[in-house]
Amino acid sequence: MDIANGALVERIARVLAGERLSANGQGDQESAGRAVNASWQDYRPEALAVLHTLRAPSAAMAAAGDPAVWERMVLAAIAEAQPDAS
Repeated sequence: MDIANGALVERIARVLAGERLSANGQGDQESAGRAVNASWQDYRPEALAVLHTLRAPSAAMAAAGDPAVWERMVLAAIAEAQPDAS
């Protein structure tokens, strides 16, 4: 199983920024990497909202694994995103 590098909130914020800025999403920039690097932190509130939504798994997700483990993992990602979590 792959383990990602970097905080989940940053990864989600980068996806949201890329979606907004890149021509591959809703934006108009053919190469949006620099713009994403410069602006992803602006998308942290939305990324945290996504994480808060993900705390409760769907019925299909719960059937596929342990919902308590899922919730602890998402809560850990939320805690990791807090300013004092270094």
